[in-house]
Amino acid sequence: MADQSSSGKRVALYARVSTKNNGQDPETQLLALREFASCRGFLIAREYVDVGISGTKERRPELDRLMADARHRRFDAVLVARFDRFARYTKHLVLALEEFQALGLDFISLSESIDTSPPMGRMVLTVIGAVAELERSLIRERVVMGLNRARKNGTRLGRPRVKVDADAVRRLRADGRSWANIAETLAISRGAAQRANINGKAL
Repeated sequence: MADQSSSGKRVALYARVSTKNNGQDPETQLLALREFASCRGFLIAREYVDVGISGTKERRPELDRLMADARHRRFDAVLVARFDRFARYTKHLVLALEEFQALGLDFISLSESIDTSPPMGRMVLTVIGAVAELERSLIRERVVMGLNRARKNGTRLGRPRVKVDADAVRRLRADGRSWANIAETLAISRGAAQRANINGKAL
């Protein structure tokens, strides 16, 4: 619980460990966060701790609760031990930081010595966003290069075309079956059934 006599910025502490085995314990992170908050005169509004959850998952119970409380402005800043405790991917980190910025909340990471409240911290946030955009551009470029290489090698792209029995489609349609029923019966899409009907010049 927070010390009600404390004054200053209200902070939310977030800690995460993938497992409590192998010496991982969220208290290791929380002790450092509490000490930092105490030294800075921060009021600890709440501690959010995810245990046994991989950092690759964007949705985590306590992180979801933290984000919901952030939208209700129940604290002024989020304090973490390291970036990778909060997010493993740059994209996830940037999206969260952009939301915090829009809400007027600060983000502090002890290990990286990042504090988005002063001008220098906001500049670092801009750099992180630029790195994320570069990362997305490189991924798109690799995808396009891969597609072009596949086309040159004669690889057919997209889902394989399913052969449709147009006669069966026409018979079922003549029996008064709906397009949804025909599609389910022949294990094809509704659109494929309708195209077969048109191409077969069915009445």
